[in-house]
Amino acid sequence: MKSNSIVPKYFIALIIACSFQLITNAQKLPRVIILATGGTMAGKGSSPDRAAYESGKILIKDLLVAIPSINKLVDVQGEQIANVASSNMTIEIWMKLAKRIKEIFATNEADGIVITHGTDTQEETAYFLSLIIRSDKPVVLTGSMRPSTAISADGPKNLYDAILVAAAPQSKGKGVIQSFNEMIYDAKNVTKINTVNVNAFSAPNAGPIGKIYDGQVKYYSQPIEVNNQKPFFDISKVIQLPKVEIVYMYVDASATPLNALINDKVDGIVVAGAGNGSYSKAFEAAAENAKQKGVAMVRSSRVVSGNITIATTEEFNDVKMNTVAAFDHNPQKARILLMLALTITKNREKLQEIFMND
Repeated sequence: MKSNSIVPKYFIALIIACSFQLITNAQKLPRVIILATGGTMAGKGSSPDRAAYESGKILIKDLLVAIPSINKLVDVQGEQIANVASSNMTIEIWMKLAKRIKEIFATNEADGIVITHGTDTQEETAYFLSLIIRSDKPVVLTGSMRPSTAISADGPKNLYDAILVAAAPQSKGKGVIQSFNEMIYDAKNVTKINTVNVNAFSAPNAGPIGKIYDGQVKYYSQPIEVNNQKPFFDISKVIQLPKVEIVYMYVDASATPLNALINDKVDGIVVAGAGNGSYSKAFEAAAENAKQKGVAMVRSSRVVSGNITIATTEEFNDVKMNTVAAFDHNPQKARILLMLALTITKNREKLQEIFMND
């Protein structure tokens, strides 16, 4: 009788020990929260072999079903912030994302964050967040070029990789980054370069900062956020961001849209100029109109790479025209930086300094 009573106690102790070890191991898994906003990754098509689909139809909890093995490596939780095509992304959703990210980091709910997002405006959301979020913990954006119902959908792999990036110890201090098609890009330099290919992103001025392959996350270089040199804007008390628009420059372009925006009293305008941010005579006249009415103007370029240098010639002078050179900011990112910069200053020299230092 005595020996029989010992056996159950032994097994009970063994079960308790094993259970404790399993719980301990689970607690050691890195924690990642996914903030889903929709996009192609959450898209659904009527046929797996056709390009047509509707964005933002599938919830994040259903997308995670496609990558069950990630749960052995990372403690993953998903939250639905929005479910829209990224062409319908709004500043309101940006603010909602930013508020939740800050809350997660402030309360230590996760070691990293992944944001699922449509590709059309993904670079804009990434850049906006990089200017208002400060944390050692990474924020990783990803998406897909093919809907979840397509043949060879790229969403599951991109989502899996992004979670690994967010969970990787070496991602600490990288700031807001993007993981896409096995490459890692910093938010400042990444831009969409193709309308349909799965290799849709690049960083023409800087290249990728790392890669993910066979479950391994490796970095080649450090984004500028690591040294805390990047401009940072505290908009916690800002009720509404300044109104900034973009106007495209081309041969014999009319200045009517430009003047209409100036007369509508927008706070700032970014011109996607030709070449090195060049203006036509008509646009120069509009820039003078903007100067008189206190509208900030930034010269960017429709060219995909290179810097916009400060103009100092008799033909065009940034100081004289009260315009700001965008340096290596494309028009859509120059708009975001100008929106945020205008929350602290309208001075041309100070605005120019902000663009130079980013």
